[in-house]
Amino acid sequence: QVQLVESGGGLVQPGDSLRLSCAASGRTFSSYTMGWFRQAPGKEREFAAGINRSGGTTVYADSVKGRFTISRDNAKNTVYLQMHSLEPEDTAVYYCAATTASTPLKYSSGYLYWGQGTQVTVSS
Repeated sequence: QVQLVESGGGLVQPGDSLRLSCAASGRTFSSYTMGWFRQAPGKEREFAAGINRSGGTTVYADSVKGRFTISRDNAKNTVYLQMHSLEPEDTAVYYCAATTASTPLKYSSGYLYWGQGTQVTVSS
């Protein structure tokens, strides 16, 4: 089993940057492909970004491509989501998740373990 804890959320202004972290404990972190999802109020949870076990493959939702970067440090058991040019539409609770799939999955049902989420609010 893997325990995931997100951090780094907060209140920022449009155009600002923010970096989210997800620290993993438990079974070998490098065995899992990781994903970041987000859920805005009244909306379904949606895929934002994913990264495979080695970090060599990354996948992004069209809505964040070019603005967000996912990365991981297997030595630190941590996955990151660097967010630039934030927009009010990026306001959501952000969750990290782990899957045993070899490549990032865009559907939430494919992920086995989830963190509790961190709130990101983009507002002027």
